[in-house]
Amino acid sequence: MGAKRILLGVTGGIAAYKSAELVRLLKKAGCEVRVVMTSGAEAFVTPLTFQALSGEPVRTSLLDPEAEAGMGHIELAKWAEQVVVAPASADFMARLANGLANDLLTTVCCATDAPIALAPAMNQAMWRSFRTQRNLAMLNEDPQVTVWGPDQGDQACGDTGPGRMLGPEALASLILDERRGPLSGKRVVITAGPTREPLDPVRYISNHSSGKMGYALAGAARAAGATVTLVSGPVTLAPPLGVDVRPVMTAQDMLTESMAAVDEGCDVFIATAAVADYRPETCAGDKIKKSTEAMSLALVRNPDTLATVAGRADAPFTVGFAAETTDVARYATDKMARKKLDMIVANDVSAPGLGFNSDNNAVTVFWPGGQEQIGPDSKQTIATRLVALIGEHLEATS
Repeated sequence: MGAKRILLGVTGGIAAYKSAELVRLLKKAGCEVRVVMTSGAEAFVTPLTFQALSGEPVRTSLLDPEAEAGMGHIELAKWAEQVVVAPASADFMARLANGLANDLLTTVCCATDAPIALAPAMNQAMWRSFRTQRNLAMLNEDPQVTVWGPDQGDQACGDTGPGRMLGPEALASLILDERRGPLSGKRVVITAGPTREPLDPVRYISNHSSGKMGYALAGAARAAGATVTLVSGPVTLAPPLGVDVRPVMTAQDMLTESMAAVDEGCDVFIATAAVADYRPETCAGDKIKKSTEAMSLALVRNPDTLATVAGRADAPFTVGFAAETTDVARYATDKMARKKLDMIVANDVSAPGLGFNSDNNAVTVFWPGGQEQIGPDSKQTIATRLVALIGEHLEATS
């Protein structure tokens, strides 16, 4: 079991009623639970409800003279082994992302050293808005913060789409680390980012991959209950909380580290990395000087990490990615068949605002006998759906 002392933050939204059931489940599992409510949350559920379920006084104000006489917000921050904010409204996410401490809950989050998990809940248009996605990207770069969800489906306002808070049972499972998610107990190896193939001590061949999709998948797989190893090329992203990150530089490094991770035990291998197909035949020991109007560069093939893993006698469930600019479906399905993959995720990187270096994407997932379109949406949302889809296929084949 994971943390035993849970600080539950409840913000304003209709999903606040689900948090009462979450408290009940955590108490049943033997956890101590203390609840902090925002003023918005009090409009939906009364503090008395959470007090009765948790057996602890509920805190609602930063400026409570009695509680703050003993620096109550600092005491709460130190007491918590895990902070969970469910529901996490768009307003709360914006304030946390920008480091505000203008109420008790944000102040505790700023003061605690405990991991912070957010379970977003809002209208689908609010979730998809540029500003919310910008704040989400900032939170995903915070090594202390994990975002669980949101789920998709019918919403209280009548809309349908992403924005529903994960259910109390799913959240309790994640908090307790009982690994009952779609990848519960599985070992997942993911490659992400670009590789760099050196020409000389100062130059290299690379590509535009930011690693965002792979890092989003690593976080989603971890939240789904998997033990995750992330073999990462050079990126500027913060490591996902709870994920074993192994940095590499070249395609050969990527192969070596990936095979080592697979040898340690691997149920699912997801190759999102944009590995250079070729490398310079030789790497100059000194900087190459400009001397002629033109120069020729001899290139040799790099090893194929994805095909090598898929070709093993004990190959895990193997998922490839295909970044294409034309005839995406044909090239992707050909790659899936040629490399004997279980699934491939294809996207058109020529589409404006999607793919490389973007926080958003749109993909088509292919597997033998089927396909599914996901997006356009945030890479985080796409990652959550991909992980669920992989889990469905694993269950069907087990």
